This record gives sequence, structure tokens and C-alpha cells, in this order.
Amino acid sequence: MPAGGAAPAAGPAYSSGPQAQAGGMQDNLAAALCYLVGVITGILFLVLEPYNRNRNIRFHAFQSIFFWIAAMVSWVVLLIVGVILHLIPIIGSIISLLLWLGLSVGVLVVWLMLMYKAYNNEKWLLPVIGPLAEKQA
Repeated sequence: MPAGGAAPAAGPAYSSGPQAQAGGMQDNLAAALCYLVGVITGILFLVLEPYNRNRNIRFHAFQSIFFWIAAMVSWVVLLIVGVILHLIPIIGSIISLLLWLGLSVGVLVVWLMLMYKAYNNEKWLLPVIGPLAEKQA
């Protein structure tokens, strides 16, 4: 104890950065997490109170929702095309496999880039989905 007998004032052990939200998570982390589980985390950040008022986080949440909906629609279309391609012996199966591989790797790369750009506070607009997300945000 100090000589005067008074205990030192207890203050915060750290100072929050300029991007800290009232909920305690930084904007860039919340924006990146919007993409983590796709539609689920997109909707989650649209309804959570401190984050649903931030325009940047709302943009990333909407872009995440629209991106995963577009990915699901693309997979369904490719499923139908794949069934038709399987009617062609051997070559149809190879083409179908290559299309599935291309779409899956493409979605994975875009998903990782969206999270990376959001974490680095960069706004990466996807061609059709980005302007729709900006209008919603």
C-alpha cells in the first residue's frame, strides 16, 4: 500500500482502439466474421445491437448473405448440369467433375478473400452482389 494508506485507483488495464465497438469487438473483426459461417453470421450481425447500426458491418453482412445465396444457386444449377453431363459416358463425368472442382475452389478463394479484405478494412465489391449489398446497407 502507498504511504498515505489509500489504495491506488483501479483503471482499465488497456485502452480500446479507435475501432472498438460498444460490444467490445473491433469493426474489422466483426466485418470479417460476417463471412465466417455465411448466411448465419451475416444475419447474426444484422440483428445484434451494437453492430447493426454500423454501415460498414451491415454492408459486409449483406454481401455475405448474397454471396452464399449465389453460391448455393450456382451449386444447384451445376448439379442439374452435372446430371445431364453424366448421360455422356466418361467425358461427361470428367467435365462434371472439373466444373464442380472449379466452382468449389472459386467459392473458397472468393470467401477467403472477402474475409481477408474485410479484416484489413478494405471494401471489396463483388460484381453483381456488391452494389446490392451497398443499397441494403
